[in-house]
Amino acid sequence: MTWRELDYIFPFVVFSYGLIVTLVLLNPKLVKIAEQKLPSEMWAQFQAKRTLALLCLVIGAVWSLQNIWLA
Repeated sequence: MTWRELDYIFPFVVFSYGLIVTLVLLNPKLVKIAEQKLPSEMWAQFQAKRTLALLCLVIGAVWSLQNIWLA
């Protein structure tokens, strides 16, 4: 894998992280399951990542669209 390929794929990874974490935190059923299954410390850490996830979602989306548009 070259740097060019990695540079093309990385924005999609950032977008995917933001999308997955945001969807989990916004879906009441998934929140309920996470509260039951995860230890309280891990759940608190997961909730603390809400801002990072939203930021990754927005920046990853724009960055991915830019890569697609310029490719």
